[in-house]
Amino acid sequence: MAVTQKYGKIHSPDLVCHKEIHPSDKIAAAGSYKKRAESSAYWSRPLARVWTVVLLLGTCLLYCARVAMPICAVSLAEKFSWSKKESGMVLGSFFWGYCFTQVFGGYVSDRVGGEKVLLLSAAAWGSLTAFTPILAHICSQPIFSMTLSRFLMGLLQGVHYPSLASLCSQKVVESERGFLMSTVSSGSYLGTLIIGGAGSVMLELYGWESVFYISGILAVLWAYCMWKCMLKGQGPIITLESLGSGGSQSKLSKRHWLRLLKQPAVCAVIITHLCSASTFFTLLSWLPTFFRDTFPDSKGWIFNVIPWLVAIPSSLFSGCLSDHLISQGYDTTSVRKLMQFFSMGVCSVFTLLLCGQTTFPWAVAFVSSTMGLATFSHSGVSVNVQDLAPSCAGALFGIMNTCGAFSGVLMVYFSGYLIETTGSWATVFALITTVNLLGLCTFLAFAEARRVDIDTSKDRHPNIHI
Repeated sequence: MAVTQKYGKIHSPDLVCHKEIHPSDKIAAAGSYKKRAESSAYWSRPLARVWTVVLLLGTCLLYCARVAMPICAVSLAEKFSWSKKESGMVLGSFFWGYCFTQVFGGYVSDRVGGEKVLLLSAAAWGSLTAFTPILAHICSQPIFSMTLSRFLMGLLQGVHYPSLASLCSQKVVESERGFLMSTVSSGSYLGTLIIGGAGSVMLELYGWESVFYISGILAVLWAYCMWKCMLKGQGPIITLESLGSGGSQSKLSKRHWLRLLKQPAVCAVIITHLCSASTFFTLLSWLPTFFRDTFPDSKGWIFNVIPWLVAIPSSLFSGCLSDHLISQGYDTTSVRKLMQFFSMGVCSVFTLLLCGQTTFPWAVAFVSSTMGLATFSHSGVSVNVQDLAPSCAGALFGIMNTCGAFSGVLMVYFSGYLIETTGSWATVFALITTVNLLGLCTFLAFAEARRVDIDTSKDRHPNIHI
């Protein structure tokens, strides 16, 4: 049986025998070459650990800059005579800007690299944070300049997490993604704690301007150190040509995007992340009010600090556990579902316990358990999007985060309506539990960990015929 090539010629004159080559051997060779090429693009383990620390610090500073305004809101309202409605307008403008750049940030990161987008955005929102006090003093209407500043802050920070997802899918092997994402995500809790403590001290001693100056300058310094040490001084230039070429990532057409979004596993991660984000935003927004209403004599620092102290090691533990299970040979899909079961299933048990009569120490314990277990989603649905579509993980995560942000805002408002209408916090906790279980059931039923961003039906080798 002679094997010839449809295209091309045999250049070796010594090849005179007709050797039978099975097409599957060609496919296997091509597959092994592709795997070697993909593995060479991943970070080594030592380099991945360095990047983990760098990105952890970046996320920590991101939240320091984000929470600077809420910490200084009372002082700003007193200085500029803002009403509650005006203060709420300033604070809420961040989330509207935050929703608009999620998909765009992920798309650009998939094309040019998430590290470039992270660097440029950090330099921008860090500079804006440091410049915020100046905007407040030079503008005749500080309410407008502060609202615009917060909206721009949301636009610039909206690209952060989609860029992280894109960078992780491109540079980190599957068995180590859980640890990186959970560790980096714990920077949000660490940043909230740091700015809550140090920011309050600076606010009291040096005024509200110092909170913005310090957090903004630190963010710019982080961006400079990242550029100098991690990127070796290479210019993070993003051109229209680089956006069009797509770099090493596959460029999906509109038809492929429609096919991708019709996949049950993709719909499952979007719905699950929507439910997880909305319940988290609701707890984050209303828990301080719950404690003040239910336990008016309690000390605020206890219920504002302890849950975050629990969330940090819990997030780290979930990442280590998921990566360990995958490295031991457990099915990736089963591990992702297990992490999400703890995040939304076991977490809901402690949320329901808040519905009954309880003491202050037990309430703090239940809330801390709820917030700690919620961090397991960093090793569940948040990483699962990278399993499904590594070629467009940033853009897909942006879609997830946009849906989660919008649903979170709506659920926070609806929870306030329930509290005013029923006068009972149990209705809010029951709503959170219902939404959590809805997302969990969807994820357990449809979640997968195989790639769905490629069309396996097109794996043909027409160049070989017998």
